[in-house]
Amino acid sequence: MRKIITSLIAILVVTNLEAQQRTPKLVVCITVDQLRGDYIEYFYNTFGERGFKRLMNEGLVYNNIKFEFSDIDQASAFATLFTGSNPCFHGVTGSKYYDFENDKEVSILYDKDYIGNYTRENYSPKKMFSSTIGDELKIASKGRSDVYAIAPDAESAILSAGHAANGAFWMDDMNGKWATTTYYKGLPWYVDRYNNGVESLSARLEQMVWTPTLPLDKYNAFPYVLDDIPFKYTFNEKTNDCFPKLKTTPFINKEINRLALQFLEYGAFGTRSCPDMLSVTYYAGNYKGIMNKDYTREIQDTYYQLDKDLEQFLDAIDKKVGLANTLVVFTGSGYYTSEEEYADGLLINGGEFHPKRCVALLNMYLMAIYGQQSSWVKGFYNNQIYLNRKAIEDAKLDLRTIQDKAAEFLMEFSGVQHVTTDHALLAGEWNEGTVKFRQGTHHLKRGDLIIELQPGWIINNDNPKEKVKIIRNNAVITPLVFMGNGIKPEHIYREVKATEVAPTVTHVLRIRPPNASQSLPLGELTIKK
Repeated sequence: MRKIITSLIAILVVTNLEAQQRTPKLVVCITVDQLRGDYIEYFYNTFGERGFKRLMNEGLVYNNIKFEFSDIDQASAFATLFTGSNPCFHGVTGSKYYDFENDKEVSILYDKDYIGNYTRENYSPKKMFSSTIGDELKIASKGRSDVYAIAPDAESAILSAGHAANGAFWMDDMNGKWATTTYYKGLPWYVDRYNNGVESLSARLEQMVWTPTLPLDKYNAFPYVLDDIPFKYTFNEKTNDCFPKLKTTPFINKEINRLALQFLEYGAFGTRSCPDMLSVTYYAGNYKGIMNKDYTREIQDTYYQLDKDLEQFLDAIDKKVGLANTLVVFTGSGYYTSEEEYADGLLINGGEFHPKRCVALLNMYLMAIYGQQSSWVKGFYNNQIYLNRKAIEDAKLDLRTIQDKAAEFLMEFSGVQHVTTDHALLAGEWNEGTVKFRQGTHHLKRGDLIIELQPGWIINNDNPKEKVKIIRNNAVITPLVFMGNGIKPEHIYREVKATEVAPTVTHVLRIRPPNASQSLPLGELTIKK
């Protein structure tokens, strides 16, 4: 009897290991741009059983992932999640950078060598220096795996797809069609059909009206609604902001699903000898990116409808490939865009920080020390000041000394909490308080001085066409869920790093982690010896 019991235990152990060791036929990375874990909690009682609740009940759930750098945005977040490294390695420090020579903002994806399909934009992933999950899958499979990405915006689509993907698709802001770049060679026939057929977005736009999906009394998570008038939004293709506005409503997630279901239906995912990968990005931010008391019903409705979209997508995966054969990775982008509006007298702040004035005063200060033969400061961008390095070199001055003097001067400005120099980060002169600046910048792209402002201060660029930015240093709760592929449901309450996601996925795939990833796979998804 004892031998029989021992044998049964051995069989169960082997079976359990085989379940953990199984290589999935398909990896589906679901990333929700601006996802907030606290909102999932607030709206939980309005959800069904097969969307958010299914992920939380059937998955291996980590309550929060942490990004190790400041000023997170869409591009830096997606590059970090899919490369398993921080901007100091992958090079994507933000969605845009400033070209001081031509005095204009430029997309981090801009690449004049490639034209667009269904877009006028010139994009490629070449400014991302590290490989991604999809790249490593392509290398391991010798190109046999299919890797695609679908997202509302080019940044999340291209950076989640990587360099070697078959294709990346996003909704163009001008025409509402699913666009891509000629950098990728694949343009499936069903994407063409979708863009040009009777089911195209333009053909359906007039019928798309966003009104409350739930009875008004169900929108009770926030007690801040000013009146009982239900919202109603329509979309006119003739207006310039039609598609950018639509991309901040629940309709974008439904369009994402429409295209994703086409890929599942016709893309033969999960039928090849090697695993395939599909990355899908949803949107869960504010309507038009504005945090306004009038929009509290809108954000609740966005999550309620996203729950239905998740249910539809997960059910489609289960039907076509089987969740038992699929590794689902669900998380958010770790930031939250909020252009806040305040009634008169309600804004708590210490004042306004004017970058143009700051640059002018710093330049005058350096001229007083080093002479007026040149402008010593190029400009200010993304909380960084760029010095005129050519002028400094021509004058045979020591760059480090000028950076240090400039930092001391800037610390005297009201509202400035801390100033870090490029040299300090290069030389390893950083500590627990400044490591976020080292992790979040790349030595080939960052400014000479990085300024951190105090919470509540306003950045005023003295541009009447641009809204002022209010500094907030809040953390965003970002859950991470692994589901399917035999993974046992469990809730883990420790915080994990965003850089641990990619090596964990590649570990399950039994391939190398991305080439800049230095984190180990999460222990709960590794084999217990």
